[in-house]
Amino acid sequence: MNVFGIGLPEMAIIFIVALLIFGPKKLPEIGRSMGKAVRGFQDASNEFQKEFQKEASQIQETVKTTAELEPKQLEAPQKEEV
Repeated sequence: MNVFGIGLPEMAIIFIVALLIFGPKKLPEIGRSMGKAVRGFQDASNEFQKEFQKEASQIQETVKTTAELEPKQLEAPQKEEV
């Protein structure tokens, strides 16, 4: 098991150090708040990704529309000159 580049032995050491620092009564509360923080970060990351994809698709559509219109605009003045 490898989470964020941290293996099982490293997780065990971190857990033991946290247990010694915070004590067994405070550890579940800290775990819950860490879980909420990670979940909030993931939600914000997903929202940012969705917004970025939305903006990228709008830009892509604008570029596509512009690319379709430019040849027509270039042809129109040439036809008038002939």
